[in-house]
Amino acid sequence: MKTSHDPSGTNRKVLVVEDDQSFGRLLIQELQDHDLSARWVDTAEKALDEIQEWRPDLVVSDLRLPGMDGLELLQRAETGETAETPGFLLITAFGSIAKAVEALKAGAEDFLTKPLDLDHFILTVNRILKNRALRQEIRRIRDYLNQDAFHGMIGQSSAMRTLFEQITRVAQADGPVLILGESGTGKELVARAVHASGSQQARSFQAVNCAGIPEQLLESEFFGHRAGAFTGAGKARRGLFAEAEGGTLFLDEISEMPLFLQAKLLRILQDGKMRPVGADKEVQVNVRTVAATHRDLEQEVRAGRFREDLFYRLETFTLKLPPLRERGDDLELLAGRFLQRFCIQLEKQIQKFDPKTLDILKSYPFPGNVRELRNAVERSVTFCDGKTILPEHLPTRIRNAAPQGTSNATPYVTPGKAENPDETDLPTLAAAEQGYIRHVLDTVNGNKRRAASILGICRRTLYRKLESDTAPENTC
Repeated sequence: MKTSHDPSGTNRKVLVVEDDQSFGRLLIQELQDHDLSARWVDTAEKALDEIQEWRPDLVVSDLRLPGMDGLELLQRAETGETAETPGFLLITAFGSIAKAVEALKAGAEDFLTKPLDLDHFILTVNRILKNRALRQEIRRIRDYLNQDAFHGMIGQSSAMRTLFEQITRVAQADGPVLILGESGTGKELVARAVHASGSQQARSFQAVNCAGIPEQLLESEFFGHRAGAFTGAGKARRGLFAEAEGGTLFLDEISEMPLFLQAKLLRILQDGKMRPVGADKEVQVNVRTVAATHRDLEQEVRAGRFREDLFYRLETFTLKLPPLRERGDDLELLAGRFLQRFCIQLEKQIQKFDPKTLDILKSYPFPGNVRELRNAVERSVTFCDGKTILPEHLPTRIRNAAPQGTSNATPYVTPGKAENPDETDLPTLAAAEQGYIRHVLDTVNGNKRRAASILGICRRTLYRKLESDTAPENTC
């Protein structure tokens, strides 16, 4: 019975290695009947030559062959630097679980036993070819999207080229790193780039948002605890520093860390020692700490919310991320990459941005930086049914933002007020803040997570501000 044709197999090449001539010819005929290009050889030595010259997509080989066997052929098969090693499907009359495991560990795609069910054989061949084609396409897309990228970061502006050079230099050192930048500029990407460029790259990378952990769990989360250290601690916990041993611990929003925990962090940075909750002795840890914040830490120090000695320890190596509005043509480059990525993801055939759309994007200040641009392009691709992203596909706040001369920022106008207000129209600071928070919430359809991200505050602070017209201080 002939199975339905699988398009992924069209023009794919299959090499059959079988010392039984009649069985080899049978497999060749079956493969060709299913629109696959197929060749047959009777030894592994001949197969190596065919792999080098013909470069098949799949090798179907008997496990037992005269001279070199199928497993050795699998281990020695190479197509050179410019081509991918073919997939392998091994067949034998001496099948066993042990042989199957050995073949799969050696890199075989699958393992079949004789007597062979030809329908099952063709289904297996087509499945392997389809899976390999998908993997190749994913690699091709990933390589295309990441071309000219630095550890996942895309940018050709002088500010970004300087940053990439600084990351490379800082990664070779061992001290703590402080990453400064507005919300949405990619601080975690920079932290991962520091890790990937340094000697810790083969070890663990642990990331934690200091504003996202309940205060009563902070010590346990960072330093771990012994069993029975407190109510509910039925089992011991290693903690983030222990999990990151030999690698990197990324502390996002370090400015939100409580003062008592800042003192313990300073002890680790100075001596490499910590004490798990409930433990009698300190333990040595070897972890590179990378911290990040969108706040002005010097101002936080003056306000008494951040330890001065910890600040000086962290700023040994400081990396400052430029906001998107200071990156020139990087905006268009990033928008193009996001367009390609979401077209693939959403299976759209959109080809470009309308020139007016690009003008609007370039005139908008993007307070949420790269993250906001990414979300805007995703939204545009979702609502576009044609070949071109038009202005109406952009979010309303971006489409309606008018350029303010040569300024890089668009001032917020309190709803309901005149464009040129007199003194009696001017709102209080608290009222203006409340109005802007409501404006952002309306823009993101009430999504508090996205609103907090755009505003540059944590959700706990957002909830507090919404509960009071006095707009309390950011104390989360």
